[in-house]
This record gives sequence, structure tokens and C-alpha cells, in this order.
Amino acid sequence: MKLAQDIIIAPVITEKSMSGIADKKYTFKVAKDANKYDIADAVEKLFKVSVAKVNTVNVRGKKRRMGRYEGTTSSWKKAIVTLKPDSKSIEFFDGLI
Repeated sequence: MKLAQDIIIAPVITEKSMSGIADKKYTFKVAKDANKYDIADAVEKLFKVSVAKVNTVNVRGKKRRMGRYEGTTSSWKKAIVTLKPDSKSIEFFDGLI
């Protein structure tokens, strides 16, 4: 099993993801081979909260051009983690609001 730091790669800071914080929904970029159980366990260990639900999305890479050169951005996996109502909020996101 991987370490929690290897599963949770980075928080996703967008307007849509920040609007979910009021409902205790937090968005993270996660390892592509991580499943929902691994993600829930990693969030509970790293932030000391209790997780109610995890939704995952595979984000595909998009085609990009730079002049005559063409390529694709890398695909990645996103997890939307919902905390239990009695759980405290994640302190990292409190400073961003």
C-alpha cells in the first residue's frame, strides 16, 4: 500500500471546487491508480478528519498547440471528498477563502 502523501498529490483550486467547501466537499488531484478506499484513508490520515463519501473523475488530456507543434496535456485523476457533518473542516482550505 502506498503512503498517504503518494496518493494525495495536490489540492485543486478552482472557482467550482472552492464553492463546494461550504458543503464540506474538497477536491484533490490524486494518483491514477488510487481507488476510493485508498483516497478516503489518505485524507483521514493527512488532515485528521472523517470522510463520508469519495467521488472520482478521470480527467483526460487535451490537445494543445504552440505554433506548428502539437501535443497533449497529461491526463490525471481528480477526487471530490465529502466530509461527515460532525467533522471539522480542513485547515489548508480555510486560508484560501
